[in-house]
Amino acid sequence: MKIVLLGAPGAGKGTQAVRLAEKYSVPHISTGDIFRSNIKGGTPIGLVAKSYIDKGQLVPDEVTVQIVKERLEQDDCKNGYLLDGFPRTVAQAKALDEFSEVEKVVNIDVPLSKLMRRITGRRVCSKCGESYHVDYLNGSLSCGKCEGELIQRADDNEETVSSRLDVYTAQTAPLVEYYGEKGVLVNVDGDGNIEDVFNSITAQLG
Repeated sequence: MKIVLLGAPGAGKGTQAVRLAEKYSVPHISTGDIFRSNIKGGTPIGLVAKSYIDKGQLVPDEVTVQIVKERLEQDDCKNGYLLDGFPRTVAQAKALDEFSEVEKVVNIDVPLSKLMRRITGRRVCSKCGESYHVDYLNGSLSCGKCEGELIQRADDNEETVSSRLDVYTAQTAPLVEYYGEKGVLVNVDGDGNIEDVFNSITAQLG
C-alpha cells in the first residue's frame, strides 16, 4: 500500500507512521529524518536544508522532490511505502504524481490551538530518536529505551513553531482539498490518545 500521512506539525504523524509501517509491512519514509541525517553529516544538501529549517521554512521543492524520488526507487519500496512529511505543497503532490501513484492519504486533524503545547514540550532521545513529552516525563531527562539524553530539537522553540504553523496553514493545508478531489483522502480525528488515533486510521484503511 502506498500511503501519505498529512497533518500539521505536532499532529502525531511520526508516531503513527512507525506503527502503520509495521502493520502494513512498508518502509516509513520521513523527509525530516532524511534532512536531519544530511544536516548531521554536514552534506551540501544538508547545509541548504538547515538554512531553511532553522527559520521554520520549507526546503525548496526541487531539492525535496529529488531526494524522495531517489528513495522511492529503492527495492524496499516496490510493494509500497508510507510517506511522512512529503508532499507538503500541492506542487510537490503533483511532482509525486509523475513518478508514483498514491493509494491512500491519511489526514490527522488536530486543532492548531493545541499544537503549540504539543511541539514545544516535545523531547527526543539524542541516541535512538525516541520521542517524549515533558507532560509525561515526571522530570526525567533520559530515554526510557536506551538511557540516552533527552533534548529539545532546535526547531521546536515557540518562535519557530509559530512560523511552521503559519507555513502549514498557507501551503500544506490545501493538500487536503487536492487529495479529497482525487478521492483518496481519509480524515482522522487526531485529538485523542495514540492508540485511539491508530485504531481510527487502520479502521478506515482496512
